[in-house]
Amino acid sequence: MAKANMAQKRNEMPTQEPLVRAQNFDEVALGYTEEMAMDEAMRCLDCKNMPCVEGCPVKIHIPAFINKIKEGDFEGAYQIIAKSSSLPAVCGRVCPQETQCEARCVRGIKGESVGIGRLERFVADWHNTFTAASLEKPTPNGHRVAVVGSGPSGLTCAGDLAKKGYKVTVFEALHTAGGVLVYGIPEFRLPKAIVAKEVEGLKALDVDIETNVVIGKTLTVDELFGMGYEAVFIGSGAGLPNFMGIPGESLKGVYSANEFLTRSNLMKAYRENPETPIMKGGRVAVVGGGNVAMDAARTALRLGAQKVYIVYRRSMDELPARREEVEHAMEEGIDFMLLNNPVEILGYHNPENPRDEKNGFVRGMRCIKMELGEPDAKGRRRPVEIPGSEFEIEVDTVIISIGTSPNPLIKNTTSGLDVNSHGGIIVNEDGLTTRDAVYAGGDAVTGAATVISAMGAGKVAAKAIDELLQKKN
Repeated sequence: MAKANMAQKRNEMPTQEPLVRAQNFDEVALGYTEEMAMDEAMRCLDCKNMPCVEGCPVKIHIPAFINKIKEGDFEGAYQIIAKSSSLPAVCGRVCPQETQCEARCVRGIKGESVGIGRLERFVADWHNTFTAASLEKPTPNGHRVAVVGSGPSGLTCAGDLAKKGYKVTVFEALHTAGGVLVYGIPEFRLPKAIVAKEVEGLKALDVDIETNVVIGKTLTVDELFGMGYEAVFIGSGAGLPNFMGIPGESLKGVYSANEFLTRSNLMKAYRENPETPIMKGGRVAVVGGGNVAMDAARTALRLGAQKVYIVYRRSMDELPARREEVEHAMEEGIDFMLLNNPVEILGYHNPENPRDEKNGFVRGMRCIKMELGEPDAKGRRRPVEIPGSEFEIEVDTVIISIGTSPNPLIKNTTSGLDVNSHGGIIVNEDGLTTRDAVYAGGDAVTGAATVISAMGAGKVAAKAIDELLQKKN
């Protein structure tokens, strides 16, 4: 084996040039070559106490899969990852490794941590390109489980149970499986063909996926039990957008980030003459500073916006989005208006009928400058308005990206299901809700969080469901 690579910097990720990628929806990051992956793997010290594993929500044996890369055994590396993660090609792209596994990496003390996420992506892509072997269907164990939602928590729960022989049916409200992976994350960050391949892998395990089924409307949780399902996992996400409650939010040209991204990602509104319309071009303001805000801003740019602003009420140090996504947005020319907060969305009415307020359109946004005061309950310095500092910017579209909440539909139609003050379903450490044999996980419990944390919740619930139903044997 080659000598350890003690370089302080990791191998750079090849990407499209900023001015080129800002005009297309192709994936921005191009991925490591075999040589780059093996060179990066040699930076791993193979620590005996494996702090990186402790930082992984699904506990992938990171040193073991990296050692396989060192040996050039890329398929062996994939098989190690697959023991813990159902979605390695997805997580290698969108998981915030810098705050999880890579944050614990010993190499990060005196330099940059090992590029664990980049290596996971490389291994998954290599497997998907060069390995055609299909999974063997496990022997059925006679038990049936329903999974509500086909996002990361639902897919993970379904996959773990299917591998143990359970007959699993996934119920998805939209017409395409994948949840937030298909409606929320743009193609340039996560190609939809990758998600489709993961879904096909579940089908190969004999998982049934029923789309266009809204649990709480088409069917209820009570009715699922009446259909013979012995346990239910709720992974319905947090798709209810939050708004600011400021004047002008009902104007045409104001979107929630969820709606804007769903129209583009899932409904393909970026195509010429789309069935689902979307505002294109002009000047766009995105309110918020998380990953979803970055996705919305970069999507608006690719849809033809002449100018895109990120309006965020704190400073760059408090910006919650992944640093890589912020850097990509800046490289593409997006303007960050930090320490500013909207107080009103300004509009004009139909010039042919000025009294027709229902047809008002966005013409601008009034903001106020902020400064950081004392820390809030989460430890972040609280933004405080600076009196007399209001100003206006001219925009044609406003996208609100200040978070989401779980939809109350399932809670309102399911007896015995308790939720907290934020609408999240209350669960114990095993994912069990206050209703017998009903489990939940992911954003439906926590509110908007990461893909990998949702996957971890799906794994925990699958284990608990298995233990519950095996007692019936």
